[in-house]
Amino acid sequence: MRGAARGMEGVMKVFGLAGWSGSGKTTLLLGVLPLLARRGIRASTMKHAHHAFDVDKPGKDSYRHREAGATEVMVASTQRWALMHELRDEAEPSVEELIARMTPVDLLLIEGFKRHSHPKLEIHRPALGKPALWPDDPDIVAVASDAAPDGLTLPLLPLDDHEAICAFILRQVGLGA
Repeated sequence: MRGAARGMEGVMKVFGLAGWSGSGKTTLLLGVLPLLARRGIRASTMKHAHHAFDVDKPGKDSYRHREAGATEVMVASTQRWALMHELRDEAEPSVEELIARMTPVDLLLIEGFKRHSHPKLEIHRPALGKPALWPDDPDIVAVASDAAPDGLTLPLLPLDDHEAICAFILRQVGLGA
């Protein structure tokens, strides 16, 4: 299903933000999330990390559990819970496998995973000197930029207009007018 993922309770709308490192994907996402919440849209996010990352800290019991060989460690409190899964010799899971582990919401915003096939907004800053992604990615449906890229044939959204971008995303996934 392009642009949607099957969850335990139905279909979750999926939309992505793609762009080079430093283009402003996270900043844009942080501007859009509160706007979605104000509209009553339950949203979750998935971010692709390009480096070995760790949410745990040496010396913590959960870290020690993983270091001792636990495949999964869950940490829970009255405020939140987190599940850490060690891949060890396993391949990185697919986007579909990761989505299947998430609680269904109205909208899942994916930051990164630019090679996965789902509708995406490219965040492009010509000043970074990186090539545009849209000419080679048919899943990019629009570009948000601080300057119009040469030869752009897709809708262009002002990078700093979070309201317009939020409304665009909601129209794209069928959650807004």
